[in-house]
Amino acid sequence: MNRYQLTKEELRVAREWAADESWVEKKAYELDEEYLECVGDILAHPVFQSMDDYIQHGTTTCKTHCIQVSYMSFKICRSRGWDYRSAARAGLLHDLFLYDWHTHARETGEHFHGFTHPRKAMNNAVKYFGISEMEKNLILRHMWPLTPVPPKHIEGYVVLYADKFCGLAEVGTNVKRWLFCSLIPRHLG
Repeated sequence: MNRYQLTKEELRVAREWAADESWVEKKAYELDEEYLECVGDILAHPVFQSMDDYIQHGTTTCKTHCIQVSYMSFKICRSRGWDYRSAARAGLLHDLFLYDWHTHARETGEHFHGFTHPRKAMNNAVKYFGISEMEKNLILRHMWPLTPVPPKHIEGYVVLYADKFCGLAEVGTNVKRWLFCSLIPRHLG
């Protein structure tokens, strides 16, 4: 197996995990002491906690999304012997833009959230958490290829992958909910 590919078992676990937010709500990640050593300061910080005020995808908050991305990145990098601390921290902070992106353009006139939010998140991460150069790069490049410059580090690709994987699962869960709760009953009843 290529050391850069997930095994079938890792993919299966990742799919289940990304589609089920209950482990975040139950704070199951808090049972992983090694993870908490990496990110405990961020999780406890009021600025990070404020990310619960913003919806990311569907009904998933920005905070929940970032915890999912962070913990998935942590587990993948740890299993490969890569820098799991930087991946976990960057995963938590990759969307620290601190506004509702659904209304931001209308309220401010600033468009192109997908292109601009990595820099805003990185600047906020520097301001509140004093992150490393590697963590800066992981946050700044997490939207590649939408943003033109790819990550410098393998951990950046892990964060990027975890972000897309979790985002798709969040959107997919909401599409399924919409189909089964609103669209299909109208056609059956």
